[in-house]
Amino acid sequence: MGLGAGCGAVLRYLLTMIGKQVWPGRPYATMVINVLGAFCAGLLTALAPSAALRLLLLTGVCGGFTTFSTFETDVFILVRNHQWGRFAWYYGGSVVLGLVACLAGAGLGGGIG
Repeated sequence: MGLGAGCGAVLRYLLTMIGKQVWPGRPYATMVINVLGAFCAGLLTALAPSAALRLLLLTGVCGGFTTFSTFETDVFILVRNHQWGRFAWYYGGSVVLGLVACLAGAGLGGGIG
């Protein structure tokens, strides 16, 4: 599991660096990371791999890749800075897109229906 978490954290770091280039001063890379993680989690849950593989990929890689604490910090900063439009889009968009991505991943894996 630790190896998977390390791989996920490196992927998150790389995407965060790209996001800072694409969206300077905006937290959208975290949203993209968490939505991608939700998709992968839905897919892996639907595919129901062995317990060991699920621990490595779902708990390890997805857990190391996604980041709830960074999401909450980004939300706090937007509220503190009274950026209400960005706050609403980021918070609502993260939750809704994350759920849609998780459902899409589960659907792709044959876990819905």
